[in-house]
Amino acid sequence: MTTTTNVGNADIYSSLGLAAATSTGAAKKNDALDQADFLRLMTTQLQQQDPLKPMDNSQMVAQMAQLSTVQGITDLNTTVAGFQQQMSSDQILRGAALVGHEVLVPSSKFALESEGDASGVVAAPAAGMVTVDITDANGTVVRQISVEAKAAGEVAFAWDGKDANGNRLEPGSYGIKANHTATNGDSETLSTYVQAPVESVTVGSDGLFLNLKGLGTAPIDYVLRIS
Repeated sequence: MTTTTNVGNADIYSSLGLAAATSTGAAKKNDALDQADFLRLMTTQLQQQDPLKPMDNSQMVAQMAQLSTVQGITDLNTTVAGFQQQMSSDQILRGAALVGHEVLVPSSKFALESEGDASGVVAAPAAGMVTVDITDANGTVVRQISVEAKAAGEVAFAWDGKDANGNRLEPGSYGIKANHTATNGDSETLSTYVQAPVESVTVGSDGLFLNLKGLGTAPIDYVLRIS
């Protein structure tokens, strides 16, 4: 797996032992006020107050409380930023460990290879019969698979890649639709989950994504099982 790192001009200058150039030739001053600035403002306020009308004690206490609140928020933001960085690194390691493994993810399509089967599962709401229709790119049903659900729970199904006449179909993407018919005749559509190998991982602004062979990308949170 190849990892790409974005390198800015500042990083290039740093790697060459040079200081990054700016339009003014000086570092930009931070516009945010820190604790020292608040203390200087309060000291100046005390020095300039009218001796005949000194600052009210309650106002002084309120300003001190505001100062403590600002400092506390700053410290909290620093701590949260550290947690986020640690969680991001941990997530990358978790994703990298999945490369080469197969994962079970929600999907409405199969990725058929030139050899081998394609498999998946559904969650049957009760005992009955589960019917899985496999369709080609045109939406035509090329194979129908029926599996008995003896009770409510997970029901596995597999497709050997052949049509109803026993002919091996071309590799590619095939749609799947599952339906459950209960013993009392009630019928409902089920969500389908398929097995797919993880080829690589991608770090995005919204988190970690798995690149699944033949299926595209899926968030790591979609993974229900690893094998």
